[in-house]
Amino acid sequence: MSSSAAPSPSDAHGDAHGHGHEHGHGHEHGPEGASADPCEGPVRGLWSVDEHLADILATVGPLEPIELQLLDAQGCVLVEDVTVPVALPPFDNSSMDGYAVRVADVAGATEEFPAVLTVIGDVAAGDGGLPTVGPGEAARIMTGAPLPPGAEAVVPVEWTDGGTGGGAATGMRAASAAPEGAGGEVRVHRAAEDRAHVRAQGSDVRAGELALAAGTVLGPPQIGLLAAIGRGAVRVRPRPRVVVISTGSELVQPGEPLGEGQIHDSNSFALAAAARDAGALAYRVGAVTDDAETLRATIEDQLIRADLIVTTGGVSVGAYDVVKEALTAEGQVDFRKLAMQPGKPQGFGAIGEEQIPLLALPGNPVSSYVSFELFVRPAIRALMGVEDLHRPTVRAVLAADKALSSPAGRRQFLRGTYDPEAGTVTPVGGAGSHLVAALAHADCLLVVPEEAEGVEPGSELEVVLLG
Repeated sequence: MSSSAAPSPSDAHGDAHGHGHEHGHGHEHGPEGASADPCEGPVRGLWSVDEHLADILATVGPLEPIELQLLDAQGCVLVEDVTVPVALPPFDNSSMDGYAVRVADVAGATEEFPAVLTVIGDVAAGDGGLPTVGPGEAARIMTGAPLPPGAEAVVPVEWTDGGTGGGAATGMRAASAAPEGAGGEVRVHRAAEDRAHVRAQGSDVRAGELALAAGTVLGPPQIGLLAAIGRGAVRVRPRPRVVVISTGSELVQPGEPLGEGQIHDSNSFALAAAARDAGALAYRVGAVTDDAETLRATIEDQLIRADLIVTTGGVSVGAYDVVKEALTAEGQVDFRKLAMQPGKPQGFGAIGEEQIPLLALPGNPVSSYVSFELFVRPAIRALMGVEDLHRPTVRAVLAADKALSSPAGRRQFLRGTYDPEAGTVTPVGGAGSHLVAALAHADCLLVVPEEAEGVEPGSELEVVLLG
């Protein structure tokens, strides 16, 4: 889809929470013919989607690494290779509840002619001083318990009488509930091969092996592995802290009644959820009224907890487009028109002493969400330090009743549902940028290129998968 320009970090900046980010304010990355004054924007009318994205990614770089405890590191990117200090498992252990035996003692054993062995003790998980299994002897052993000296295999308790002198046992009774305790005799009804039901030391990973490579995103299995090899903390790039601010005097918090001319604030919820989905820590700020000074003060207050600020609304050419009014004056944010639909008006810059990146998105719900997927999500992924910044894309055949129209010179993004088995994509809803319900039922974006003014059913399109 769009170009994946690699981030080119410049100055490193720390922030109030110990994070740092390597970025500079880079309006020089605009398209050829752009004005030297970022307040004026490019001289030519439109930026392309790719140019705007490249400008963002040239400015936003990975956050500085920090040391985090394991659970705090979930979702973060590892910045160091982690090797295994101790083999897993660290000792030979039983994979079954049963009896640790010598192979020769149970050779040829059957139900009719069982091997009768003397039980010399119990071996439970975590036990230290282990009994030695000699000829004609067996030790009761529990799953995960170390294989005692002299033993060569484990026979499951179901292959024995469980020490009761009766038929086949169905399970191992607790020592406190078993009258025979850890003594007496056990009858073994089946033979066992050498190392049967024994998990060998180092069969998972051996000491010195690479457990996890730098660049790994730490999910639950990775956190479990780190804990298993004894790591309590790791060096990672922290999850970016994204502050989402919606603007508009007409916006009301969900759950509150609507007055005349009011609507519920959906954008800040959708974008905060999208930021979390991308791997960030998201902070949603309640809707700010259409007042430039209030917005400037709100943004200033949020800088202390932000690695990235996202605003929605107020970026067009209306009389009450407060974001543009509040942020253009100081020349920190460049407001642009992009050759795309929806989402033509966009803003990008860096604000405050720490030069925190700010992305200003349109206010229409679909426009803001599409803009998030195209520009904010890659920026979050760049801050995380992951290699894969973008959603996966596929080629699919348009399944529609009629041709799709698209404005000339604009890259259009339509909502759709993708059928991977048929290799087809079906539009959902129309092109309107206010159609929230259609967006909720879509799992992909159809991309109509700038040069196309229409797409016929049966044509192949690029599809951005959102799932």
